[in-house]
Amino acid sequence: MEMAHELLILDDDRWLLESMQDWLSEQGFCVHTAASVAEAQKVAQSSALDLCLVDLNLEGENGFSFLNWANKKLPDIPVVMMSGYAGPDTGATAVTEGAFDFLTKPIIDQELLTALNRATNQQRVADENRRLKSELDKRRGLESVVSHDPRMTQLFDIIDSVADTRATVLITGENGTGKSMIARAIHRRSSRSENPFVEVACGALPENLLESELFGHTAGAFTGANSAKAGKFEAADTGTIFLDEIGTASAAMQVKLLRVLQELQFEAVGGNDTISVDARCILATNEDLEQSVASGAFRQDLYYRINVIHLELPALRERSSDIPLLVEHFLQKSLGSVDKEIEGFSPEAIELMIKYQWPGNIRELENVVQRAVLLTKSPLLGAELLPPGLLGDSISRPTMAGISRGQTLREALEGPERQIIMDVLRANAFSRNQTADQLGINRTTLYKKMKRLGISTNSLTD
Repeated sequence: MEMAHELLILDDDRWLLESMQDWLSEQGFCVHTAASVAEAQKVAQSSALDLCLVDLNLEGENGFSFLNWANKKLPDIPVVMMSGYAGPDTGATAVTEGAFDFLTKPIIDQELLTALNRATNQQRVADENRRLKSELDKRRGLESVVSHDPRMTQLFDIIDSVADTRATVLITGENGTGKSMIARAIHRRSSRSENPFVEVACGALPENLLESELFGHTAGAFTGANSAKAGKFEAADTGTIFLDEIGTASAAMQVKLLRVLQELQFEAVGGNDTISVDARCILATNEDLEQSVASGAFRQDLYYRINVIHLELPALRERSSDIPLLVEHFLQKSLGSVDKEIEGFSPEAIELMIKYQWPGNIRELENVVQRAVLLTKSPLLGAELLPPGLLGDSISRPTMAGISRGQTLREALEGPERQIIMDVLRANAFSRNQTADQLGINRTTLYKKMKRLGISTNSLTD
């Protein structure tokens, strides 16, 4: 049952005030009354009002005085003004100064009721907009993180608490669990969101190149350094720097990282000038850093310095209830790159995906969905479109699902990856430029993948 709207009537005509109170109470309003501006202000401050009906002509302070006060103190509460002595421009003046509507006495019952209902409807829309904005604000930055799992919900709460602080964040989890996505979400929810987000894959570079990549170098610092170059820390000034695969950093690099994280200062390779930056640091690894500290492979002081806020992402197999949600998310994403009418996955296919152990986590799931979309000739995506590893006996041996004994994850994923690239090449008349665009990778990456997977134009026409 809808609760009655609370209405304040301000009028110094006692007879009219009581008459309107009785009638509007019969119409379902919870009515408060006041005969002066001061009395109306007291009522407004002690009640949860939804709207006000205010007479313009009062003894002492007039209705405009209350309207101006309400605009400051109760900006979300609509005020309907009324008067029996209005000039030709009074109504326009009232609306200009913030009144929702202006009525002329003697007031017709239906006219008054219509004005009040319009005011309450506007208030309801405004409340709904504020609620929706609050929900959007709560999810801002997390739009691409799809989950209903309680553990992920707890992570969202932590992200919400720490996003706008300077605290260093360490994100751990298996490969493919979305560490980069979470780092970007933290950045987007912070006051630094309009400033740079710089990502560095520490494990992809040898130590000498990593040092130059992070801290920059001067001209002539090493062979090939023909000109000075700013590093990623400098590029992330006033923003966020995300250091992925931090567990691979060498002992010498760990010393340098400890200093820059503590002091936010460093020198470029080959330089003597100290550079200061204001960059928030987020780090990630799929390694057990506590074990690395115990073995001496990772500095204990650096570990304590980066482990201020620790977010551990669960593997996909640990939140299998999210799989249908993620499948739908990736399905809609994949449909944007193909011209096919697709209804979705069959219940059997969804059940197989829920039971599978997903060693490649979310990244592997996205590849499986994309593969099915590219291969299907039917609106319904059935189990036959899933990779062999998701079918048959593989379900009863989850720890080896999709991977033959002695086979690495990369080797297991080569078959689906090769098939997807071949299908997209065929769909684009063997245009490598169009194929790279559809796959969301650059041409160089496509050429390397084709070479590694043994894909040639001849193999496509066999």
